[in-house]
Amino acid sequence: LHLAFSCHVVDAAGRVLLTRRALSKSTWPGVWTNAFCGHPAPDESFEDAAARRADRELGIRIRDLEPILPDFRYRAIDASGIVENEICPVFRATLIDLHPSPDEVSEWAWIEPDALRAAVAAAPFAFSPWLVLQLEELAKTSY
Repeated sequence: LHLAFSCHVVDAAGRVLLTRRALSKSTWPGVWTNAFCGHPAPDESFEDAAARRADRELGIRIRDLEPILPDFRYRAIDASGIVENEICPVFRATLIDLHPSPDEVSEWAWIEPDALRAAVAAAPFAFSPWLVLQLEELAKTSY
């Protein structure tokens, strides 16, 4: 069990940024997921960690970081047997700029929230397990 975070990025039109994990990733390669995730360094705030990972993974700057699922936690096992067991607060931020790193992200797309929910419901195996679980939790709110 370890501490992580997850961030959903939206644009001015309210669309959600989806990223497809690079095929070289050791866990869940090639699945579609939220904008980015990461792990805060010791004594690093979530705000600083999110800014660091946003820049590293997507070459983006974000603003208006807000918690949307502060108590989110999940456990999932990848097909390779790697276990993710995380306390993983979920945040939402607004995009300023986008330049993805190819070793982190192979593709990206902007999608309307309703279309995202429909896609995940139709083919949950194509998405990261944490995104599927986050959307289930967010369905209880106004996401």
